[in-house]
Amino acid sequence: MDKLIVIKIGGNIVDDEAKLSSFLQDFAFVSGPKILIHGGGKVATKIGESLGIESKYVDGRRITDAATIDLVTMVYAGLINKKVIAQLQSLNCNAIGVTGADGNLIPANKRPVKEIDYGFVGDVKSDKINAQNWSSLLEHGFTPVVAPITHDGNGQLLNTNADTIAQEVAKAMSGLYEVSLIYSFEKAGVLLDANDDATVISKIDPSSYQELKAEGKIFAGMIPKLDNAFAALNSGVKKVVIGKAEQLKDLINGESGTSITNS
Repeated sequence: MDKLIVIKIGGNIVDDEAKLSSFLQDFAFVSGPKILIHGGGKVATKIGESLGIESKYVDGRRITDAATIDLVTMVYAGLINKKVIAQLQSLNCNAIGVTGADGNLIPANKRPVKEIDYGFVGDVKSDKINAQNWSSLLEHGFTPVVAPITHDGNGQLLNTNADTIAQEVAKAMSGLYEVSLIYSFEKAGVLLDANDDATVISKIDPSSYQELKAEGKIFAGMIPKLDNAFAALNSGVKKVVIGKAEQLKDLINGESGTSITNS
C-alpha cells in the first residue's frame, strides 16, 4: 500500500507570509503523494471589514451568514488558495486548488440549528467522500490544496472547519493508502504550558489523554484537535502528529511534535 501524507496548515501560519513561504518550500520537497488543507486565518476578517461585513464568533467559531459565505469563499477558495498554488508551482510542485464542491470531493450537510444558528456552516458527510476521486488526482501527479469550503449537493456552499476536513479526508483515504495525518501550526505540539514550547508532550495515547484532560493539563483549544486525531486513528489512519509548521520534515519523520497513537 502506497503512503499518503495529509497535512493541515494552521491559520496563524497562513497569516504570516514569511512562515508560509518557508513552510511551502518544505512541503514542495516532501516526496510521494500528499494533500494540503489550509485554514483561512485573519485575512477574511480584514477584507470583510473593508467591505463593511462584520465578523461574528461564538466559542471561536465564525457565524456564516449569506454575506459571510460569499466573503470566505472569495478569500479562502480564491485569494489564499491561489496564492498557495502559485507559490507551489514556482517550486515545481504541481498543485491544484480545490474545494469540497470541486469533483464532489467533500459533500456536507448544513449544520442544524440547535442553541446557536451558525448559518452556512457545513458538517462533512464522512461516508460520502469519494476516495477514488481524490486518488485520481494523486495518480495523475497533482497535489491537491484544499480550501475549507464544502457543499450540500443542492447548490449551497458551506464554510467548514479545516481541521475536520483534514481528519475526514485522511479517514476516507485510509482504505487506499497508508495515511499519515499532520496538523502543523504555530506551536511545537501538545503543550503542558500553552506559552512554553519546551513543555511539548512527545507522545499521547488514549489512557494518557484521559489523565491529562482529567488533570486539566491540556488547554481547551487543543482538545478538538486531539479528539479529531483519535477519531482518525480509530478509522484506519496510521499516524497522527501535531507540531510546529517550521519543523515539517521532523514532524513527518516523527522526530518532533506530539505523536498521537492508539497504544
